[in-house]
Amino acid sequence: MSSPAALAVPLQFAGQSRAEIFQSIFTVFLALGTLVGVVVIGYTLYNAYRNRDDGAAVDAADGAAAKKQPRIGELPSGGGGGRKLFLSFAISAIIVVGLIIWTYSALLYVEGQPNTADAEQINVTGEDFTWQFEYDNGVTTVNELRVPANERVVLRATSGDVWHTFGIPEKHVKTDAIPGQTSTTWFDTGETGEYRAECFELCGTGHSGMTADVIVMEPEAYEQWLANQSDSSEAAANESDGANASANRLDAGDAAASGPTPNDVAASRPAPSAAAASGASPPIAARDRGESR
Repeated sequence: MSSPAALAVPLQFAGQSRAEIFQSIFTVFLALGTLVGVVVIGYTLYNAYRNRDDGAAVDAADGAAAKKQPRIGELPSGGGGGRKLFLSFAISAIIVVGLIIWTYSALLYVEGQPNTADAEQINVTGEDFTWQFEYDNGVTTVNELRVPANERVVLRATSGDVWHTFGIPEKHVKTDAIPGQTSTTWFDTGETGEYRAECFELCGTGHSGMTADVIVMEPEAYEQWLANQSDSSEAAANESDGANASANRLDAGDAAASGPTPNDVAASRPAPSAAAASGASPPIAARDRGESR
């Protein structure tokens, strides 16, 4: 059963990007850590001041003194029978457990890929120390990822050789690229600009150079670029098919102009009969007919 904190987190983070969610987690941990530090240090300084040695002499005979000072090895008193200790532990436990539940629920929300049904889908493949990006319409780019601004994008990462990890630090997105497996993640593109994608898994001698440019474009410019890339791919494919067909026609014309080849002549000859192939002499009746002529 989901905890109340787990149910509240998606509502709190709805519509936020990965960067905003992780920034919220960082801010909460920073604020609570600062608060706990201030309380602990303040309480320590208070007790140090309260129990300071103010120079008041203690009369060993009647115990008369301005106030009793603690001695080395003496157990402290005045703790309320352990109530203060129990209260401090209880408050600490509530804070820690609450942070664990809240943070884990936030991470589950991020990994659950919220609101990605209509997002742009891009396949990412790491191979030979390069990043290859394939879009929905079949367009493929190498070491250059283009995405529309202010939209959510889904990345499906895999590898063609060894383990890689694709990540864009500025967008707080990172996912493993494993051979034979597909890892899915998402991020919000934000404003237009250029960013850098890197490999975060030591993968070989070319690891440090395994980077890619991430270009965030205006949605209209992105759609136009994607259409142009698709038209260019189709034109290149048609040109390649036409070149192959022309080459085949030229080969056929050259063959016709040069006449039959020895292989063609050999193929056109009739196959020898079984008797001729075996080297046997013709029947006696056939020899007689030949002699009578």
